[in-house]
Amino acid sequence: MTNRFQNKVVVVTGGTSGIGLATAKAFSEEGASVFITGRRQEALDAAVKQIGGRVTAVQGDMARLADIDRLYDAVQQKHAQIDVVFANAGGGEMVPLGAITEEHYQRTFDTNVKGVLFTVQKALPLLKDGGSIVLTGSTTSISGTPAFSVYSATKAAVRNFARNWILDLKDRHIRVNAISPGLTETAGLNELFGGGDQAKGTKDYLAGLIPAGRIGQPEEIAKAVLFLASDEASFVNGVELFVDGGQAQI
Repeated sequence: MTNRFQNKVVVVTGGTSGIGLATAKAFSEEGASVFITGRRQEALDAAVKQIGGRVTAVQGDMARLADIDRLYDAVQQKHAQIDVVFANAGGGEMVPLGAITEEHYQRTFDTNVKGVLFTVQKALPLLKDGGSIVLTGSTTSISGTPAFSVYSATKAAVRNFARNWILDLKDRHIRVNAISPGLTETAGLNELFGGGDQAKGTKDYLAGLIPAGRIGQPEEIAKAVLFLASDEASFVNGVELFVDGGQAQI
């Protein structure tokens, strides 16, 4: 095990399950002090036990600016600066065109776009020059999915944040990259696909369409996030790195 993040301070939003949890655990295992966010206290408590090491949980909804302020207040109480921000909190539901409500639109954009924007912007006073920002995108940013247009639009927006923010932050040498997972084995994916046997059937069918022949594991996405956040990716800036088994490449 390397210690690429020894004595580094890392913020992971949406860190209680799936990709966020796996990534927070990976950062902790490599020596980082990790701050995670989540909406539910019981899920945060469980995540802290799984992550181990130096981890601090802050309850909050990243679509609420006051909660983002509380996150960075908590960081400031322990540390003078942040080295890495992984803006990962997000989610979506399947709603076809014709059935989209204003509430669905607002909720999805608030979490996935507004939340990412202000998570990053409010980190800037603490984020060290030469630091790294990683945004969670999705293969849906470049490929169509039935009944998933609002979510897909949010992820296209996130991808474009990375393109533009590298210009806004170039004088501070802060790198911004997007990680775009394909289908990944998470509780959120199971919920999206209806749970139980229905979810399993859908996943098995979709796995057959992926060149790698399977869906991904959260730990595989985490490894790619840590690469982008690390000095090993020092000349990687503004990219969208697909970790999808080839799904979006065919």
